[in-house]
Amino acid sequence: MSTPILKGPYWVTVRQYRRTLWLAGALVLAALAVIGGLRIWDLRTPDVYVENGYRRVADDNHGYDMLRWAMEYLSIGVVALPLLVAAFVAGPLVAREFESGTYKLSLTQSVSPATWLRAKLLTTSVAALFTALALMAVFRIGRHRVEESWNMHWADSGPYEASGVVLPAYVLAAVAVGAFVGQLVRRTLLAMAAAGGIVGVVMLVLGSLRWDFLPVRTATGPALENASTINVPGDSLIVEQGLIGVSGKRLPGWFCSPDAPVEHCRPDENIAAQYVDYHPASHFWPTQLIETGILLALAALAAYAAFRLLRARHP
Repeated sequence: MSTPILKGPYWVTVRQYRRTLWLAGALVLAALAVIGGLRIWDLRTPDVYVENGYRRVADDNHGYDMLRWAMEYLSIGVVALPLLVAAFVAGPLVAREFESGTYKLSLTQSVSPATWLRAKLLTTSVAALFTALALMAVFRIGRHRVEESWNMHWADSGPYEASGVVLPAYVLAAVAVGAFVGQLVRRTLLAMAAAGGIVGVVMLVLGSLRWDFLPVRTATGPALENASTINVPGDSLIVEQGLIGVSGKRLPGWFCSPDAPVEHCRPDENIAAQYVDYHPASHFWPTQLIETGILLALAALAAYAAFRLLRARHP
């Protein structure tokens, strides 16, 4: 009879939550089957070529429409993954053990409290990371086809998390926050809500601040009648655009043209130029690395707090 690869509290954790692991694996395989199948369906209808070498999706390509719809829901799932991980770790994994008192059984098996918690967190971290990486791979299969469609820009929520290194960092932070909150609250449902809420707030805050990590680039041009728009790279993230008065002050609006609304051209002001603040696609990876560093620091701080709290209550 072969000896299991995992031993002690690690084997107990996997055994105890095997249904959750199987469910996570089944969801990943289902996502792969759906996205892969829709990608094959989409390839069966060739694109329509138009002038100047460009092409567009054929009107009767229903596979593309379904793929686009499925990718939107996969984006939601990718963003929700850290919330689910935090809720699971805080509730069923940690708080329920204290609420029901079953943790005492593990501590009677010559297992220290630190070893008990470490086994739970390492096992969960590995499983959550594999799930995140698998979902990122599935997302990549469909993203290449729909990346030029609405809400699939590299800076949009969903594609941004699934296309870099920030999603694994969010998952690790969620595990650490869940471990701390689960011990602090010790009530399953309350701990799940609190941990999910904390991670959700972190995601909202970083999502609102991430495009301030790096300075924007600014392009300017004339603001005259029949003036064309300012040329910026087509895959850029436009942050702000408007007009520049002769005093150098920035004004709301864009460029002046015969059919532009009156408030855009500001006839009460002397306009000298127009401007566009933007992030080029080259800012993607530096922004990802900065945000990842913040999340890993948060994960380390939360994990340290979780073990200190455990040591204080169970020396």
